[in-house]
Amino acid sequence: MTRPRLTCLMAGSLDGRLHPSRWTESPDGTAADWTGAYEAIHDRHDADGWIVGRVTMAEMAKGEPHPPAGAGAPPRPLHVARDRGPYAIALDRGGKLHFTAGELHGDHVIVLLGADVPDRHLAELVGDGVSYVVVDERDGELDLAAALDMVGERFGARHLLLEGGGGVNGSFLAAGLVDHFELVLAPALDGGDSRAIVAGDAGLKGKVRLEFLGVDQLDHGALHLRYAVTPVQDAV
Repeated sequence: MTRPRLTCLMAGSLDGRLHPSRWTESPDGTAADWTGAYEAIHDRHDADGWIVGRVTMAEMAKGEPHPPAGAGAPPRPLHVARDRGPYAIALDRGGKLHFTAGELHGDHVIVLLGADVPDRHLAELVGDGVSYVVVDERDGELDLAAALDMVGERFGARHLLLEGGGGVNGSFLAAGLVDHFELVLAPALDGGDSRAIVAGDAGLKGKVRLEFLGVDQLDHGALHLRYAVTPVQDAV
């Protein structure tokens, strides 16, 4: 199988929220300390790339629409601008992300797009040196399994970190594509309605099971929790 292993790696408050700027203060550390611990764990994984959703990627890409004039029909369903990692992978079903280059912090950008994305947007990505995969859809959502298969087969990825918002994380979990879930748990609370670590309209009850693998006590009062994830339909 060419599908890469997927580890959902997140940092969150005790009440399961994602925005450190909203967290309570602690005598043990600060949000910078806890996010620094998260980044160190990210680096230790030495994965082939990371996956986020459109909203998260837009905060980093910062491009404006600039479709090239007179471009011919771009390739579908795949364009490989670079086939070596690490990769910065974004879900962008509607083709709303824009880039200024084909790399972010040295990681090559791959965009996973819906079947209705217009040629002018694909031509823009080609011109920017960005790779992409146009993915079939199921019930209006990207076929995430097919997308991962393509990233494994054509880009050689064997292990990816899922670091999205709650909706993206929930979608991959509901599809049975996450192998491990790791959480840096900060000694802080949010108390508001900011984004959750995992979210989804239908929920995940009856879809996955988590098996505890271990916990490490980190500096500044944080914990690193590790779980194996099993789709319920495959569990015995």
